[in-house]
Amino acid sequence: MRFYPLVILSLLASQAANAISFQTRLEKVEWKVEGDKFECRLSQPIANFGSGVFVRRAGEQATFTLETQERWLGAGQATLLAAAAPWQPGRGDINLGAVSVNGVPGVFNSSQEQGTRLLTGLLEGRSPVVRHRTAAGRDPIEVRLLPVKFGDAYQEYLACTAKLLPVNFDQIRKTQVGFPGGGIDLEPLAMAKLDIILDFIKADPTVNRIQLDGHADNSGNRLTNRDMSRRRALAVMEYLKARGFPEEQITVRFHGERYPVVPNNSAANRAKNRRVTLLLERVPEAEVAPQPQAAPESAPAAEEAAPTSTSEAKPV
Repeated sequence: MRFYPLVILSLLASQAANAISFQTRLEKVEWKVEGDKFECRLSQPIANFGSGVFVRRAGEQATFTLETQERWLGAGQATLLAAAAPWQPGRGDINLGAVSVNGVPGVFNSSQEQGTRLLTGLLEGRSPVVRHRTAAGRDPIEVRLLPVKFGDAYQEYLACTAKLLPVNFDQIRKTQVGFPGGGIDLEPLAMAKLDIILDFIKADPTVNRIQLDGHADNSGNRLTNRDMSRRRALAVMEYLKARGFPEEQITVRFHGERYPVVPNNSAANRAKNRRVTLLLERVPEAEVAPQPQAAPESAPAAEEAAPTSTSEAKPV
């Protein structure tokens, strides 16, 4: 089917005759793809506005946002649409719900579901459209991307996403490794989790510290439980060391049964409390100081947070 730019643009203009409208002229539409192992971006510059951008982080699906240097959109709830093209009679717009506009250059972030549906809509010839009001709150405003030339750009975007890591830093920054069987040996699921973490660290060497906090249930006496939590933390440390992570960048602590994640009132709950928590950190080299030989244990700040000491605790 052949599209006639003047007809299409006039139809688009008629749809938003009473609104301030931003979109690129049909013949000037272009898509850009960029990314690495951590994130892929698919964007369309929007004339006199900025860009509409799909962002897919490692371990997640795509979200959609508008980027602009001007505060065109006021704060509040904007409407996100997968709008039918004027040359597609009989097809209505798909309302994808609201997005929260924060009034700064990174205007909003859609949900992953909204982002996926917008990409699907583009493949069907639909336009991502954001409708809202201006920052002054007086005039309606519409920002539109066009599906022109999308197919080739989407294939390039898919090639980028195929190289993404399986997880991102936020997903693994705090990871729990379980010992449900009650011993100190790492189970296959625990090793799989640790391998994912190690692969991420190889790709992102700025992650240069790991804090290990060992825990136990209340099955034994206090000293036995502390020793079990220590041996579990050491088992995780040895696994990390064996696969190349430096021992001097690992902090080991252990707390016995003091900080359960659930009450120790059933076999299933006790299994959940037998664990080691890993906390990944990015510490600037100038801030890395030698660890003290010992420090007192203190209560965690949150459910899985560890005490504030920075060295391996000693059994009592």
